[in-house]
Amino acid sequence: MAASPTDPLTVVLFHSAYGLRPAVEALADELRAAGHEVVVPDLYEDRTAGTVEEAMAIREEIGSDELLKRAVLAAAPHSDKGVVYAGLSLGGSIAQNLALADEKARGLLLFGGTSDLADDTVSAVEELPVQLHVADPDPFETHDWLTAWYLRMQRADTDPEVFRYPGAGHLFLDTELPDYDAEAAEAATARALAFLAELDTAAARG
Repeated sequence: MAASPTDPLTVVLFHSAYGLRPAVEALADELRAAGHEVVVPDLYEDRTAGTVEEAMAIREEIGSDELLKRAVLAAAPHSDKGVVYAGLSLGGSIAQNLALADEKARGLLLFGGTSDLADDTVSAVEELPVQLHVADPDPFETHDWLTAWYLRMQRADTDPEVFRYPGAGHLFLDTELPDYDAEAAEAATARALAFLAELDTAAARG
């Protein structure tokens, strides 16, 4: 059933390669406090990592195909009414893949995570709104990579907006990691909330 203009905006938020850590739940709570419904799938099924090595090991053990399958199944009960796909790092790349293929997607919100896409990729939604928050520099999202990604996303008929955060770590929203940057986290969260508010307003206008 499609959402009505009075329904809260639904965000499906995917965690990073570290798993469903407290920082992900904290971000979800901030979005909920703004009036949005937030779904936070646990793609690792109760497993979390404390180091990047542990994170990569869990990710490789599960495999990219299985992670994507779990993400699709988690989003399916909500996607019919139109959702905003969101994610941190690995979760961002998963969110991007789902959003571009979903004809009812309402937006794509990324924190330090993008996914490659073919030159002939076209979003299922015309001019899909996209917002990306990324550290500067970011070893996983280099300037060359982001330039190519931005151009391909434009060709895919999305409307990408990119915010860079100088000096922040890759996962700058996670208070329990060395990457954490309070100033960047505050700015990114405020911009993300404004982005969601704009999507809500657009839906209300019909």
